Amino acid sequence: MSVVQIVEPKTDIRAAMREIGEKARVAAREVANAPAEKKNRALFAGARILRERVGDILAANELDCEDVRAKDLSAALIDRLTLNSTRIEAIALGLEEVAALPDPVGRVLATYTRPNGLMIERVATPLGVVGVIYESRPNVTADAGALCLKSGNAVVLRGGSDSFRSSAAIHACLVAGLKEAGLPEAAITRAPFTAREVVGEMLEGLDGALDVIVPRGGKSLVERVQREARVPVFAHLEGIVHVYVDRSVDFDKALKIIVNAKMRRVGVCGAAETLLVHRAVAPFLLGKVIDALIKAGCAVRGDEAAREADTRVTPATEEDWRTEYLDAIISVRVVDSLDAAIDHIETYGSHHTDCIVTEDKVAAERFLKEVDSAIVLHNASTQFADGGEFGFGAEIGIATGRMHARGPVGVEQLCTFKYRVRGDGQTRP
Repeated sequence: MSVVQIVEPKTDIRAAMREIGEKARVAAREVANAPAEKKNRALFAGARILRERVGDILAANELDCEDVRAKDLSAALIDRLTLNSTRIEAIALGLEEVAALPDPVGRVLATYTRPNGLMIERVATPLGVVGVIYESRPNVTADAGALCLKSGNAVVLRGGSDSFRSSAAIHACLVAGLKEAGLPEAAITRAPFTAREVVGEMLEGLDGALDVIVPRGGKSLVERVQREARVPVFAHLEGIVHVYVDRSVDFDKALKIIVNAKMRRVGVCGAAETLLVHRAVAPFLLGKVIDALIKAGCAVRGDEAAREADTRVTPATEEDWRTEYLDAIISVRVVDSLDAAIDHIETYGSHHTDCIVTEDKVAAERFLKEVDSAIVLHNASTQFADGGEFGFGAEIGIATGRMHARGPVGVEQLCTFKYRVRGDGQTRP
């Protein structure tokens, strides 16, 4: 199969992107008031069309993968881009799962009556127009489109150049679903340009069209978005994820959790990057865990205690504790106490996802309370840091900030609220 070159049209990108934003703003008003049945019909139709066009999507993805393989990128990055029939089926199921969720728009969040008789309701409403900037993962096209539509928002998508053809093929299925349901095509818009200038235009807000931006990608992309965006941002900078094994532990349970947390998929933001082990159990546990990780294909970097447990461990540097590998590499440190583990996580962590493995419920509850991360787990793999696993159908990203949304951003987090006040002639003295 020959590689088709992506040729950028000679276009005034600034004008074109502002026109996209304008159309998305108009579409947002319509989808904000669309009945749930209509939005669901578009999503179910999109899922059906994805299945019908699986051959076209795989052909487009193979062209993208050929280009990426020629760049000699890591296996983890290529895996994030690669689609197959199983992954496309998962994308289609994700659309159907989002459609099956309760409609978040119009939910009454609170209701009360004031002494003067005013009846006040706080009601969920869409954010408006969401801009999503992402890199290799073509499935984000479907996840973001579905979540924004379900929550009554319009979305402007800007995928990475690596997945340009794959994203275009998936987006075409979503647009066909919108048309079938009688909703505006601009409700799910994809920037049809690979030029980096597109990102700059979106960060400026498309002349006021965008209400929020969600970046999905590596550290450099997220840093740029957080530094330059003129609209609010839902994002996490890094997923420096820890698993801490406490002194009271079921060894078999710990081994299973650690290997899954690191190796199920090494390129996702919920993959464990640092393992902390209580010194009291290190002599019994550490050697077995390191051996299992190495046998699973993981390189291990560790402190002196970890290197003593297995001579195949290479020395960890200070930088390792601050690194999101997104690869089959893990750093290992032995700590003296739960306090030391929490201190390490506070010093080096990114407030994304952290886990404690212990049979001591008091220690577990203290960890869950004191570790200030968007997601904290007890005796479960960190790979559950995913909106689908939380019952959200999918996620548009994971936010580690403290304003509005935190953790997986699903349909409810893509809503804001307004107050509806009903009176009977009241005036204010």
